[in-house]
Amino acid sequence: MRAWLRNTAGGLPGTYWYLWTGMLINRVGAFAMLIMSVYLTDERGASASLAGLVVGGYGIGGVAGTLLGGVLADHWGRRATLFWAHTVAAGLMAALAFTTHLGAIAALTVALGLVHSMPMPAFVAAIVDVVPAERRSRAFNLQFWSFNLGMAAAGLLAGLLAQVSYLALFLADAGATAVTAAVIAWKVPETFQRHRRAEATGGLLTALTDRTYLVFVGLTFLLAALSTQTSTIMPLAMRADGLSPAAYGTVVAISAALIVVGQLFVPPLIDGHRKHTVLATALGLIGLGFGALAFADHLAVYLLASVIWTIGSMLAAPPNAEVNAELSPEELRGRYQSVFSLTFPAAAFITPALGGLSLDHLGSWHWIAVGTVGLVAAAGHLLTGPARDREAARRALRVRELERV
Repeated sequence: MRAWLRNTAGGLPGTYWYLWTGMLINRVGAFAMLIMSVYLTDERGASASLAGLVVGGYGIGGVAGTLLGGVLADHWGRRATLFWAHTVAAGLMAALAFTTHLGAIAALTVALGLVHSMPMPAFVAAIVDVVPAERRSRAFNLQFWSFNLGMAAAGLLAGLLAQVSYLALFLADAGATAVTAAVIAWKVPETFQRHRRAEATGGLLTALTDRTYLVFVGLTFLLAALSTQTSTIMPLAMRADGLSPAAYGTVVAISAALIVVGQLFVPPLIDGHRKHTVLATALGLIGLGFGALAFADHLAVYLLASVIWTIGSMLAAPPNAEVNAELSPEELRGRYQSVFSLTFPAAAFITPALGGLSLDHLGSWHWIAVGTVGLVAAAGHLLTGPARDREAARRALRVRELERV
């Protein structure tokens, strides 16, 4: 057991663990937005379309916040960006608890989307700053694990608190966010060296014109688009197969439980293997899992398919984050993380828009198309991985040479 713990979580600096704790508290406390649409319709009398519009504003704010967070992390610093984003978010959430006018709620929701999205580029950049390259796989594996653990707890708490009081729900969310800000202020030092901050020139354009990086980001977008099927298109397919919402909840719960229990055992499985090979294997499994839904008409098939794609997602998380870190120049790390982070809201928008049309017109063949996307992404990693590894090694060598000078 000691050897397993050492291999899973050993050798990580104290600052990483405070960042990890902040992320976990933040995820556990991020439950208010999960049921925002229900709150708007039940408590504020909004129509379903208006509620959807207001919640959509949160996503629009999130896109802007992701980019702004990356820029501020490079100019202002990781610690300041994290602290002020969480502090402002806590204040906005507390204000939302006492706001009744729908226009004001909509404005606060957009603002919350902005500040809720700002910390992620700074969190990842800070982790890369403090964790040695040889330990990053474990660091990102634990980050992925805590994110899913926190989201599972948030979903449970959201349901419980909403039954008690929506006021309590919003205030508890604000309190958890404030605790995260306090942890950062108390225990997280600035991880971005001041002289590197001065070198942060080129802006977002540098990341947006980095061909090697953009190819990798494109493959990550395909991964995100596949993963988003579970929360957008799969529920529609299960309903068409005559399965109840409880059946969908069972599939999601099994997937989450598998990640919580099994993610900590991933590092020994992928150690010693080239990252692009692991990513290709992972995308292949995800593609096969979703492709199997073409033949699903019973809950058992959905459960088996979910196990396959969840294992793929578990394998993909550490090397995907590692490659992202390796290709990001230190002085522009926040900007690069913001471009990378945009893949997920982009997938959350495009997947339901195109997936619904595909399911309507293709039926079960939709899942064959989705599985094919996974196999294409797997082939993409195999084809581009060696050149990407060489480029990452070249950039690392350049950094070492600059440090010697």
